[in-house]
Amino acid sequence: MHRTASNRRHAEPDVNRFANVMLESLANEIYSLCKDQHGCRYLQKKLEERNPTYLTMIFNETYPHVVELMIDPFGNYLCQKLLEHATDDQRTILVETAAPQLVKIALNQHGTRALQKMIEYVSTPEQIRLIVNALKTNVVELIQDLNGNHVIQKCLNRLSTDDAQFIFDAVSENCVAVGTHRHGCCVLQRCIDHASDAQKQQLVNEITTNAFTLVQDPFGNYVTQYVLDLCDAKYSDPLIRRFSGNVCTLSMQKFSSNVIEKCIRIAEPGTRKLLVDELLSSVFLEKLLRDSFANYVIQTALDYADTQTRQVLVDVIRPILPSIRNTPYGRRIQSKIIGPPVVSPASTAATASSPTSNGSGAQFQAYPRGNGNGNAGGHNMLVRRMQGLDIQDGAAVHAVNGSSSSAYAGPTGSQHSQQNSQHQTQQSQAQTGQHNRRQQTHQQGHSQYFSHPFVHQPVRNTFANGDFSGYNYM
Repeated sequence: MHRTASNRRHAEPDVNRFANVMLESLANEIYSLCKDQHGCRYLQKKLEERNPTYLTMIFNETYPHVVELMIDPFGNYLCQKLLEHATDDQRTILVETAAPQLVKIALNQHGTRALQKMIEYVSTPEQIRLIVNALKTNVVELIQDLNGNHVIQKCLNRLSTDDAQFIFDAVSENCVAVGTHRHGCCVLQRCIDHASDAQKQQLVNEITTNAFTLVQDPFGNYVTQYVLDLCDAKYSDPLIRRFSGNVCTLSMQKFSSNVIEKCIRIAEPGTRKLLVDELLSSVFLEKLLRDSFANYVIQTALDYADTQTRQVLVDVIRPILPSIRNTPYGRRIQSKIIGPPVVSPASTAATASSPTSNGSGAQFQAYPRGNGNGNAGGHNMLVRRMQGLDIQDGAAVHAVNGSSSSAYAGPTGSQHSQQNSQHQTQQSQAQTGQHNRRQQTHQQGHSQYFSHPFVHQPVRNTFANGDFSGYNYM
């Protein structure tokens, strides 16, 4: 709802009522002004003037109420500005006054911002000690809270590793509770980022010990993957070996299957062989191949196993292929084992002979197709398209083949003669069997036939212009 002009006139004095007011005239009213939107802005501007007199006046009237103001929708902004401009002694008094209620402040949506600012501006060992002592008994509660977890992360960012040791100790002792929590898994990863070598080893040891539980959790699996992503064998190898004996079970679960795939990709050669051998020895290999998660693990094993182990895996899978061939997973696995379908040598040679064909890429050689430029592959595809449209006119096929007897004949040459011969053979084969019923149509001539209304317009245009370069055969 829009304000009327009258409403705006009444609102303007509220916004500007402090414009010409001296701070001295507001003595004993500063605390109440902190909780007023416009009064709070006025006080912040006075602090930005860096006038020691103003700073002292505002500090003296606000520090006894710092806990209340830190969780106030407007007062928290004044507290943040006051922490920024206060002297070390004043800041110590603010921290000391708020310390008994720091957990309450951290859990509040407004207080969390003010407390993060307090941690950011701590400047003496005494201030750090006060904050650490106030928070250290509630670390897990804060980590699992929407607002409190940001306070713990600010401690990791701002405090030294020694001062933040209380966080590493609490996380290590509660690794599963923290790692399987929506916010906790993120904090645990930040702990790894900010840890010293000894603290990192402390955390990784606990993660490794609880890896089987973490890896199956929707949040905990990211913690295990984060350790793997450190790309350090002294951390990753012991973790991967914890999954030994449970590789098949973990491969068939939504979250842990991603971790097993990563393990196969980054493991040391000896450890990777242990994982793949466990898949090989499973009596449920066909079940793994059919499973919506485990099939990706099998595919990764085919991609990353050493040559000898891969061959053994292929030999074990090959007899199972007929039973899974028609599944989406089976087709992908089959393509990894035996490659894509192979066409006849004649078709491959015809496609490779074209100057515009994709004969250079091995992945394309098994699928000769036209490129829309009138080459041999394109003609073959157009013939097939014509057959699909019930077009079997002899003169029209000659036009596609480039025969000299056609009104649309192209340049002659030994290469074209060979292609014409091949296409005429295809035409002859296409006109047998079920196509014999169309012989009367063939005798009518292509011009009359392509003017028939049931022939698609693009085909009529193509043969009217004699240009196949823009035709989309696929």
